[in-house]
Amino acid sequence: SVNMNNVGSRLNNNLSSSVSFSKTFNSVPQVNMSISATHSQNTNTEVINMTLPTFQASVDRVFPFASKDGIKKGIIKNINFQYNLRGENRIQTNDSLFFTSQMFKDAKSGFQHTIPISTNFKIFKYFSVTASTTYNETWVMNTIRKRFNSTDNKVETTNVNGFEAFRTYNFNAGIGTTIYGTFNFGEDKKIQAIRHVMRPNIGYGYTPNFNQYFEKYALDATGVNFGDYTKFEGGIFGAPANNFSNSMNFSLSNTFEAKVRDDKSSKEETKKVMLLNNLNLGVRYDIAADSLKWSEISLSGSTQLFKQKMNVNFAAILDAFAIDNSGRRIDKLNIDNGGSLLRIPRANMTINYNFSSSDFGPKSKESQQNIQNGGTNDDLFGRSVDLSDSRQSLFDKDKEDESEKKLEWFSYKIPWDLRFAYSVTYNNTNRQNEIQSHSLMASGNIELAPRWKVGFSSGYDFKQKGVTFTQLRFERDLESWRMSFNWVPFGTNTWGFFIGISSSIFSDIKYEKRQLPDRVF
Repeated sequence: SVNMNNVGSRLNNNLSSSVSFSKTFNSVPQVNMSISATHSQNTNTEVINMTLPTFQASVDRVFPFASKDGIKKGIIKNINFQYNLRGENRIQTNDSLFFTSQMFKDAKSGFQHTIPISTNFKIFKYFSVTASTTYNETWVMNTIRKRFNSTDNKVETTNVNGFEAFRTYNFNAGIGTTIYGTFNFGEDKKIQAIRHVMRPNIGYGYTPNFNQYFEKYALDATGVNFGDYTKFEGGIFGAPANNFSNSMNFSLSNTFEAKVRDDKSSKEETKKVMLLNNLNLGVRYDIAADSLKWSEISLSGSTQLFKQKMNVNFAAILDAFAIDNSGRRIDKLNIDNGGSLLRIPRANMTINYNFSSSDFGPKSKESQQNIQNGGTNDDLFGRSVDLSDSRQSLFDKDKEDESEKKLEWFSYKIPWDLRFAYSVTYNNTNRQNEIQSHSLMASGNIELAPRWKVGFSSGYDFKQKGVTFTQLRFERDLESWRMSFNWVPFGTNTWGFFIGISSSIFSDIKYEKRQLPDRVF
């Protein structure tokens, strides 16, 4: 099927199709199986990628040491494992070789078995500990061999057909807790309290060196220079690693919320205001490294403003180590190199603002209560929402009955929505100190009549000083059918028409037509 509404698909001119079948066996444990086939084709490059087929099977989580009453307490009873199997046969070819025997020449196939084992328990009542290990066994039908050809004076890579296998494993553990802090300022104050929740976590990861799967080959005719390679390079499920990993991770997540007096209420009511949804810090210490054991520090956070209509997300990379003239990290603190305490190699911020016609109409009692409580009907700092009650879903809407459908045209109001997205990215990885990207995007929809919708998406790139990819779309909901027309007015000046059955079961019953831009050679 052609995804007519996907911007990336339109720019890359991709055609894709897929078919799948799945089956669940309600045994103990439950077993899930599926088989699928996919096809994608780029009309510019004429490259065709297919998976014929993809097979997946999984066994639900099993607790072999749990008691018969189902209670799982302690490190032993919480031990559990799963089993996953994935098999694929991938084919990459082009238009000229499609449906010929040559299309199978470079096909890659294999199976991967994955068994994750984990457990969790508490120590000293307040600390949660998790431990896990994952075993992977990969079977492939295609490998490579490398050797130096003295006649042609170059390294040759030969494809070898035949069964081969490799096995890998790793171990991870972590310990964390949650710390609550409340700062009370008094009930007579505008801001009565601020709550700070901290979640520190320390993790450990270990992955051995699988150098038994690596071989040496000559790089030239001198017999002195050699390189390492594994015959599983370019495999369908990757290749074993040749680097030993032994590291610790430190992270800290924070949330801040305030309890404020509601001036709009005649009663002494309070409301919850989220100051920061999250503020996260993370760093890694590489025990196995010879130098530069500390990684860069990752910083990220988000908050919501204007009654949760505006979402602000920010992230940055901080580094205590200096860089050389080539932009590579050196084992010297940045402050000792004449710089600041922390460098900022990269940073970005995005601001999204959404509003619609429903924001300007009368609000229901439940909606006003949600706004006062910060979007949820839970107690300010205590009782949580009963997530098992589907009636509390924020997305549930009352279904229309037949009488409402008949009155739809007579009492119709034109609904609309607008979305703005501002994005800026800063880059200073090599002392360039530049704004790498800077743009403002906008998109929206307006329903001119029942089941008639017009939409647009566009923007402005402040870095390139030009209008970004712009698209107009017209949609008609025919209940059981759907019709759409898409138009790109600038640049490629392409359009597409689609009509088909709305149900995904009959998605192949359709008609579509589109004008493509000329191929670029």
